[in-house]
Amino acid sequence: MTFHRILLLLLLLLLHMPQSPAAAGGSWSLLLPSIGISAMHMQLLPTDRVVIYDRTDFGTSNISLPDGKCRPNSTDCSAHSVEYNIACNTVRPLMVLSNVWCSSGTLMPDGSLVQTGGWSDGDHVVRIYKSCDNCDWREIPTGLSQPRWYATNHLLPDGRQIIVGGRRSFNYEFYPKTSATETDFTLMFLVQTNEPDVENNLYPFVFLNTDGNIFIYANYRGILFDYVRSKVVRTFPAIPGGDPRNYPSTGSAVLLPLHIVQGNVDCVEVLVCGGAPRDAFKNANNGKFDGALDTCGRIKISDPDPQWVMETMPLARVMGDMVLLPNGDVLIINGGSAGVAGWDLARDPVLSPVIYGPDKPTKSRFEVQTPSTIARMYHSTAILLRDGRVLVGGSNAHDKYEFTNVLYPTELSLEAFSPAYLDPSLSGLRPNIISHETKTTIHHGENFVIRFIVSCPVDPNLVKVTMVAPSFNTHSFSMNQRLLILDGGNTTVAVGMSHYEVSVVAPPSGNIAPAGNYILFVVHQEVPSEGIWVSIR
Repeated sequence: MTFHRILLLLLLLLLHMPQSPAAAGGSWSLLLPSIGISAMHMQLLPTDRVVIYDRTDFGTSNISLPDGKCRPNSTDCSAHSVEYNIACNTVRPLMVLSNVWCSSGTLMPDGSLVQTGGWSDGDHVVRIYKSCDNCDWREIPTGLSQPRWYATNHLLPDGRQIIVGGRRSFNYEFYPKTSATETDFTLMFLVQTNEPDVENNLYPFVFLNTDGNIFIYANYRGILFDYVRSKVVRTFPAIPGGDPRNYPSTGSAVLLPLHIVQGNVDCVEVLVCGGAPRDAFKNANNGKFDGALDTCGRIKISDPDPQWVMETMPLARVMGDMVLLPNGDVLIINGGSAGVAGWDLARDPVLSPVIYGPDKPTKSRFEVQTPSTIARMYHSTAILLRDGRVLVGGSNAHDKYEFTNVLYPTELSLEAFSPAYLDPSLSGLRPNIISHETKTTIHHGENFVIRFIVSCPVDPNLVKVTMVAPSFNTHSFSMNQRLLILDGGNTTVAVGMSHYEVSVVAPPSGNIAPAGNYILFVVHQEVPSEGIWVSIR
């Protein structure tokens, strides 16, 4: 065989080899090699601190409680919760008393995290954390009517939170209660979507719809639910293929950005990505690790005849997290490409995040990003920070901390992923918010002006203002996550050299934006400013 024929054969082989998607951008930085605990749950607070916690029933963590303290009636003097100070890049140990394992929570309008449930002595507990330099957890031992383990919470327009489901809890309840006699309410949808010995409907995906009802997705289908009358308003088609998307066949989901135009949101869409095939949980427990799902389903729940539109991700993923970015893109991050959620039940970490652009042409929406070097498998977390980075932590597929002789060691580190919009080469496009006409509190339907600086010339048609509700993240779902594109149209004007102002209208109602804390961004040519905290009342 001649040299040229060998070369031609090699070229043909290369052309037919499976191609890995090319990385588009973004960068990683290790913030802390250890925060002392594995970050199973995370919530950003309006103080620019992050409360993080794990569980209390596995022994000691790698960080001690301060001043020689120990948990009551225990020899455990280690912390199982910490508060991360973003500006100082430090952690402060906190004392959580009852077991918070696989629990849920919501940031309340007053800026406190109200966290609910857990395992064993923690399953009926409500815990409250309000951030300050020496604050700690406060616990209400009988705050819940039913045990809540693997439940989902969401903030409601009236300032309460709804708590949906949990293991063997086919019902929902509210916190705070309106009376001492208020209890829970049956939700047959959770019975119908429960698979014996597998479940596949834990941590249901819950979103507040703009009509005041809630969308609930569990296993392979969703409903629109009137929680006031305890009535199913609408039943949506099953997702094509019928594979499960909830724990333990864990996928993830987001409510896509809500565009407010003249006080209305005409289109409400949900995106569900990843998960595992129907038999994957059973197979993983027998040592066979099925490949994760590589599909996303997108559905317009506001349509008269809603149908799923399926898209294929460049990387299959189970236990992935989905984070709404300030410019309206969706970051898909963490997880593995085989198996399911559970103790050592997944394989093959997916190190590369993917960014999904909801408004891009159908076949151009996914872009693979720069990979991490750290496997983030079961019990990993990811949340958006005010500066536009994404905080990433956790990963522990073991019933205790294991650092050696295991496939995926317990991970105590904290790192940050910086999307491509934070690249220094884009600094000339990046807005810098310098003021706005109102204080940090704005009211529904209120007009207000934001002033900002951009060093490069600004195209008014490419400026938008977004608001993001900071989410409670655990087990691949970000509860209460919401992004609003504010009403205002093309109102950006120059008011001086490199100085601009944009007039916008606050969301019109609590159905579109429940009263509470949001991060507001000015976005120019898809490059967001650093956010500012605002409170909607």
